[in-house]
Amino acid sequence: MPVISRFQGIVIKMYLRQKEHNPPHIHAICGETMGMFSLSDGEMFEGDLGSKEQRLVKDFIKKYGKELLDMWETQQFKVLPPLV
Repeated sequence: MPVISRFQGIVIKMYLRQKEHNPPHIHAICGETMGMFSLSDGEMFEGDLGSKEQRLVKDFIKKYGKELLDMWETQQFKVLPPLV
């Protein structure tokens, strides 16, 4: 699972589509917690990530949504800058 970004203790990853399923989404891991976030609205639909981390991941999706969706569609992954 390629690492897309790292910021404030959160690691953002995306599975290869052949091993994954819709809807388009990313995985966010922070310590022992994780969440799966929809690229369409930035909402966590599975997981136990804390509320602060959820807000940060939602901001990340808002900022890089186009790039993330392009990666999902093309399977050409790249590292994105962290949130500052």
